[in-house]
Amino acid sequence: MTTTKDLKEEYKVVIIGSGCAGYTAALYAARANLEPIAFEGIEPGGQLSLTTLVENFPGFPEGVMGPELMDTMKKQAERFGAKFVFGEVTSVDLSKRPFSVIAGEIALKAETLIIASGASAKLLGIESERRLIGHGVSTCATCDGFFFKDKELVVVGGGDSAMEEGTFLTKFASKVNIVHRRDKLRASKIMQDRAFKNEKMNFIWNSAVQEILGTKEGGVTGVKIRNLNTGEIWEKECQGVFVAIGHTPNTRIFEGQVELDEKGYVVTKGNTSFTSVPGVFAAGDVHDTRYRQAITAAGSGCKAAMDAEKFLEEHELD
Repeated sequence: MTTTKDLKEEYKVVIIGSGCAGYTAALYAARANLEPIAFEGIEPGGQLSLTTLVENFPGFPEGVMGPELMDTMKKQAERFGAKFVFGEVTSVDLSKRPFSVIAGEIALKAETLIIASGASAKLLGIESERRLIGHGVSTCATCDGFFFKDKELVVVGGGDSAMEEGTFLTKFASKVNIVHRRDKLRASKIMQDRAFKNEKMNFIWNSAVQEILGTKEGGVTGVKIRNLNTGEIWEKECQGVFVAIGHTPNTRIFEGQVELDEKGYVVTKGNTSFTSVPGVFAAGDVHDTRYRQAITAAGSGCKAAMDAEKFLEEHELD
């Protein structure tokens, strides 16, 4: 790990974030001899560091543990000279190049900046949810649905994300119970129709998951559900819980400096990683509202590093 005394005043490439996008950007930038430095944030490895077995990342026929995959990516980037700093970037100034980047007591300049700070899944905020994440609790049906063949599941949410997750999970699960706080869905009409027609989907209205039952060793065994109208609390058996109440992009420090969409995601130009600020690029879930997969995040990290390299060739600072 790079220490404060090892830091330079200015870098050609500074990366904010350390998931698949950040680590891949660091690898490509390092192999281009750009000597990048990446701020890992307070959760090095991003969301994959909280998962268990990853079976859909190419190159691992038997699967790989999420933290192991992240550690391997980091070591590969370090092999080519990438530097990593543990810490969260607290502010940036993108009004002129070189850009200013501040993380606590660390202040440095960046000729180019790659934003790979990701998006955090919105959670219910209950202790049992955090304890069992990766042990029967998930925020990604595409990532984890395969592990729940012939199991009964609970999906929390009522928007398009919940309907997409729930519908996808019916390919594997014996039954999918949608728990929603209201008496009608927020999802688009087409998504509602698709869900209502699915015989494997059941709807529990005006309700909220109050506690998730189970252990890390044995997985999820059920949930406690509270009826928001009557206050009644009851237990529902299930073998998995998927929280699908949306994501929050980690872009607060970029507000007013880089173009964001109405939900706060970084807007990129066409099929590139270019943002509204020349020399600033975005990669991974911080701009991807559609796929949100480890492999697509890695691919966008590659694009961002290559775009940054080309930009530096064409825009040398005096």
